[in-house]
Amino acid sequence: MIEIGQLPNARAAQAFVDYLTGLGIESYIESLPQGVAIMLVGPQHEDTARSEFAQFVLHPHDEKYLQASWDNGNTQTKFDYGSGTLGLVQQFITGAGPLTLITFFICVLVYALMNLGMGNTLFSALSFAGAVPDSDVAEIWRVFTPSLMHFSAMHIIFNLLWWWYLGGKIETRLGSRPLLFLLLMAGTLPNILQFFITGPNFGGLSGVVYAVVGYTWLMGVRNPNCGIGLPPSYMGFMMVWLVLGFTDLLGMPIANGAHVGGLLVGLAQALFDSRKPSQV
Repeated sequence: MIEIGQLPNARAAQAFVDYLTGLGIESYIESLPQGVAIMLVGPQHEDTARSEFAQFVLHPHDEKYLQASWDNGNTQTKFDYGSGTLGLVQQFITGAGPLTLITFFICVLVYALMNLGMGNTLFSALSFAGAVPDSDVAEIWRVFTPSLMHFSAMHIIFNLLWWWYLGGKIETRLGSRPLLFLLLMAGTLPNILQFFITGPNFGGLSGVVYAVVGYTWLMGVRNPNCGIGLPPSYMGFMMVWLVLGFTDLLGMPIANGAHVGGLLVGLAQALFDSRKPSQV
C-alpha cells in the first residue's frame, strides 16, 4: 500500500477516493490520530494519483469531485465527525502545524493580557525601539515583537484567520521551515520599513499575513503541484484591502509599510522556493 497524501477531513478524503475510482485507480482511506491518509492499493497509477491529489488540495470544491461522489460513492460509507465542539477543535488543530498554532495562541494571549490591565506593561516590553522611554535597538527582540501585539478585535481576528488558514496550509504541506522563514523575515523587515515611514508606534501580524498571502499565491502559480495555492479572488480581495489602506476609507490607522514589505518578502521567498519543486 502506498500513501499519497493526508487530509484533515474524512468526507473530503472520501470524495477524492470516489474521484480516483472513476479514473480506475483503486484507493481507500486510512484513519490517523489527526485526519486521514489516502492509500493506493497498488503502485501502477502512483504518479497520476499524486498529481490528482495536488489538484484536489488546490481546488477541493470543484464540481467534478462532488459528481464523483454521486457516481462512484458507497452509500454505506460512514464518517465519524465527532461531537460538534470537539469536531471543530479537531479541525482547527489538524488544519495547522505546531508553528502556526503556537504563534496563533501567543498572539491571543498577548491580546487578552493587554485587555486585562496589562496593556502598558506589554506595550513597554514588546513595542518597537523608541516607542517607550529607554528602549533602543540594542534590545534586538523589538524588531519582531510588535508583530505579536494587536489593538482591536477586528485587527486580531482578521490577521489570525488568515495566519491559521494560509500558515497552516504552508506548514502542513511544505513543512515548518518555509513558514518559520516567512514569520521571522516578514515579522522583522516590514517592521523596520514601517518604523521609517511612521515611527515606532505600530503592531500586528499584518506584515506576516501579507507574506503568507504572497507566498501561497505565487507558489501555486509557479509550482501547481506543491500542494498550496490561493484562488485569484482571494488574492484580489487582499490587494483591494492593501490599496484601501492607503486611503481614509477604512477609518483606522493601517501599517501600509508593513503590508507592502510583507508581501514583497512572501513573493521573494516564493520565487526562490519555486525554482525547483524538490528544493521546497
